[in-house]
Amino acid sequence: MGRPTKVQPARTGNNRRDFFKRSGAGAAALAAAPALLPLSAQAAVNTVFQHGVASGDPLANRVILWTRVTPATPKPAVTVTYVIATDPALTQVVLRGSTKTNPGRDYTVKVDPAGLKPATTYYYQFTAEGASSPVGRTKTLPTTGAQSLRMAVVSCSNHAYGYFNAYGRIAARADLDLVMHLGDYLYEYGAGQYGNVRTPEPAHEMVTLADYRLRHAQYKRDVDSQAMHRQHPLVAIWDDHEITNDGWKDGAQNHQPGTEGDWNARVAAGLQAYYEWMPVRPANGNLRDNHRGFAYGDLADLLMLEERLSARSKQLTTATHATAFGPGFATTDPGYGDPSRTLLGEAQEAWLINRLRTTPARWKLLGQGVMFAQLKAPGTDQAKDPGLYFINGDQWDGYEPARNRLYAAIQGDATNAKVDNLVVLTGDIHSSWAADLHPNPYNPAAYDKTTGAGSLGVEFVGTSVSSPGIDTDTTGAVAGAIRFYNPHFKYVNLTRRGYMLLDVNRDRVVGEWWYVDTVASPSNVETFATAFEVRNGENRLRPSAQTPTRANPPLLAP
Repeated sequence: MGRPTKVQPARTGNNRRDFFKRSGAGAAALAAAPALLPLSAQAAVNTVFQHGVASGDPLANRVILWTRVTPATPKPAVTVTYVIATDPALTQVVLRGSTKTNPGRDYTVKVDPAGLKPATTYYYQFTAEGASSPVGRTKTLPTTGAQSLRMAVVSCSNHAYGYFNAYGRIAARADLDLVMHLGDYLYEYGAGQYGNVRTPEPAHEMVTLADYRLRHAQYKRDVDSQAMHRQHPLVAIWDDHEITNDGWKDGAQNHQPGTEGDWNARVAAGLQAYYEWMPVRPANGNLRDNHRGFAYGDLADLLMLEERLSARSKQLTTATHATAFGPGFATTDPGYGDPSRTLLGEAQEAWLINRLRTTPARWKLLGQGVMFAQLKAPGTDQAKDPGLYFINGDQWDGYEPARNRLYAAIQGDATNAKVDNLVVLTGDIHSSWAADLHPNPYNPAAYDKTTGAGSLGVEFVGTSVSSPGIDTDTTGAVAGAIRFYNPHFKYVNLTRRGYMLLDVNRDRVVGEWWYVDTVASPSNVETFATAFEVRNGENRLRPSAQTPTRANPPLLAP
């Protein structure tokens, strides 16, 4: 997501967080588990494995298992053993192994054991330096016969801005198959620059490898983060804050070469720490390009996109119209219609289109970082300037020719069939949205806002774990105005924090929004807000209801 409204030293240029800063003022114009354990006590329990355990990138026969060892004194190498079993007590052992870690990888441990069975829940534990880690729980993907998929979707977890209560609520859900994290897993800012509920480590903005490692370590000590990672496998992509705000291939809004060094060196440092500290499997032979797919049998294809570091063109900088939300972009603005500007790059775009056309899966679930649906606002003086203008050049609106190429692929042509059952899953914007997808949803002859006729797919946008939205929109005036001018949005909530729950079967995909009561302090309170669904072959949203939990799910890890 974008940058805070106040950062020292001050940055220049338009960015996404300015949308939130301006929106409170724009509203009037538009509208006329368990007990929480303190970190100190947790560290006393297990100083060797104080960062917990995690798993991720599950396949049908393997899954990444992760931990980090903290030796009492620095050592050139530490031997770590692990065990995998089918029961929480670790009596039904299926695999044992051993590996080593060292300071060169910050004492992190990552193993990728093969030979596991599909669609199976496993429990695992690491041992090193005379201590044992907490027991973790994970699950492999199915190969055939999958009838349902149930997962949580999260993004934008800002340690400084508040507590990860959403993670704790997800950890308590035993019936989930996995958790999808859509980026901004951590934030780069220094103390007081974007949140003051908790103090970041280091206290300055992270720039060097040591900085990124220290910040990852702090996030992995969080009680709720550890609980979520311990109970569920993670499928994650990064957005921008894993490196720094509003990044593109060759730079970022929040990177100043004169004081923060070479951009490529900073990216290399951030990615090294990311791959050390996250339960992810490098893909494609290029650490900057981690797009990849996960086949959940023939029920769903999880397609995870990389939209920042491998190919993204620089965001548009010249907005020529004034809206209630600040500068707005028109299709005639410089660079707007340039077909060479891209989010994905040619190779990833071709991979995505081919996968959408050829996958045998019923549902195509796109995990990606920035909003795909159009978001427009009216000019401030409608008598003189009656148009609607895009207001966020960092999301797909700023790359319309690239988005139109994907729409063309979805619509099909003489040699390629139409792509049905596309569900885009998005984070980034610290708020909740549900949208029908169409190349021009503002044209009533092409898209019917009442029936959804013409829609080519749907998008569920999840709110943040802790980062702020438009918290002043307590009456819903801004959200209501957004829906008025953008008829394809069926739900907008700009104030609540939490997570999405996605429930998939062969007939429909249901997206549920669950909110925590606060991020200012630890809490176990959550509430169901609303749900929408898309039915097989319809490609449009319908109101839905809360889905029931699965009966007799596998036991949580102890």
